[in-house]
Amino acid sequence: MRLFVSAIAASSNQSFEPTLKISSCQYGANLMNTVINDVDYGPLAQLIGRWVGSKGMDTAPDSDANPDKSSFTDEIVFTASGPATNAEEQNLVSVRYHHVVRKLENGHIFHDQIGHWIYESSTNTIMHSLSIPRAVCLLAGGEYRERHGESLFSVEAKAGDETYGIVQSPFMLKKAQTKAFQMHLSVKGNELNYREVTSLYIYGKDFEHIDQSTLFRVLYEQD
Repeated sequence: MRLFVSAIAASSNQSFEPTLKISSCQYGANLMNTVINDVDYGPLAQLIGRWVGSKGMDTAPDSDANPDKSSFTDEIVFTASGPATNAEEQNLVSVRYHHVVRKLENGHIFHDQIGHWIYESSTNTIMHSLSIPRAVCLLAGGEYRERHGESLFSVEAKAGDETYGIVQSPFMLKKAQTKAFQMHLSVKGNELNYREVTSLYIYGKDFEHIDQSTLFRVLYEQD
């Protein structure tokens, strides 16, 4: 099923505020059909679709490990990726995603990320796997929550953790080590907000690399 939330064809610096109404199961204040091809995706169903934003802010280290802020636009596409059973005991569902971030000033891509959001209904556990082409991968974990009508997906990972940990190349480990990661994502209707904090050791200093953005759903599509 494909639903166009809004017929938007605009420049990268336009703000998006479309609306979409689909009724079925309810998570928080979000009405969404959670069953796709006989698989119940639970709260992950709210993520499915194409989201775009022009309100991003990146706080990254300059060459002296001082904060360097830059604005960005971004797009995330979430797609249902089916169920999985581990050791005939653990039942999971997941959505895969592709996240592309562009500099607001020139439209050049400076971040490309792929991964999955994974949900275990029996424990209410949320997991987030990601890979970026800087030779860094991680698996973060947390618990799904609801607050004031919002659905909250909060996860974290730490270097050296045997469960929710971080894998990075020898170069990154030596020159730009990721020590910890936190991701807080919230959804309410067709608005998605996230704040991502990556704790680095870079240029001989500790640095909190922060990315945050607001996106709006412009297309809802089920495979």
